[in-house]
Amino acid sequence: VSDAPGCSMIALLHTGAAKFPPNLLPRARQAVCSLLPAGVFKGYSSIVSRKLASHGFGASMAAMSSFPPQRYHYFLVLDFEATCDKPQIHPQEIIEFPILKLNGRTMEIESTFHMYVQPVVHPQLTPFCTELTGIIQGMVDGQPSLQQVLERVDEWMAKEGLLDPSVKSIFVTCGDWDLKVMLPGQCQYLGLPVADYFKQWINLKKAYSFAMGSWPKNGLLDMNKGLNLQHIGRPHSGIDDCKNIANIMKTLAHRGFIFKQTSKPF
Repeated sequence: VSDAPGCSMIALLHTGAAKFPPNLLPRARQAVCSLLPAGVFKGYSSIVSRKLASHGFGASMAAMSSFPPQRYHYFLVLDFEATCDKPQIHPQEIIEFPILKLNGRTMEIESTFHMYVQPVVHPQLTPFCTELTGIIQGMVDGQPSLQQVLERVDEWMAKEGLLDPSVKSIFVTCGDWDLKVMLPGQCQYLGLPVADYFKQWINLKKAYSFAMGSWPKNGLLDMNKGLNLQHIGRPHSGIDDCKNIANIMKTLAHRGFIFKQTSKPF
């Protein structure tokens, strides 16, 4: 590169990547580009990206500059499926327990927790429940109880580093039902404690309404339609719903939306 100021700026960005606050990196990149002839920076972008990755930034420069940094290191996308019928049975019991660990910097899925749960009060699934969720009797028979699944969730959270006090994470659900009604209600019925990390969350419907200015009456279907996204999998499959939530979040983040907690403290 014949441009001396440009060389200096590239060297600064290359050697000082670890010292750059993530929110200033896009500005630094723009400053370098403005000093160089058209196309020169392109050859250095992969070098800078590798430098950033070596310092734990993980995402490429292009990905980092495409949306503002989020307030959380990780988003834990959750969507329960539960026993159900018409008229509704009581108590309802969780039968599918999926969580996707979404990186708050890249908005990509890094890890998955997914288990089916054996219902104990109404162990036999109704035809309505199977038709709605796609979960058949053989998928829940012999599976762990909710207490055992919650213990495995805690083990997974620890393994993923999510119990570290310095790591900021928050659950994300499509509505408030999962963590305001379903989990605490079943835990109360069974005499089980509710872990503190389940007591704050982001309601994606509220986040979407803040970002887009309209309430998604039909949940994920309306949000996908409003963002021109293809629906993933089948509706009311817990793990597929989680994938749709993650895809919607990624799209909103790329549009500049910053996700914030929507639940009120317990």
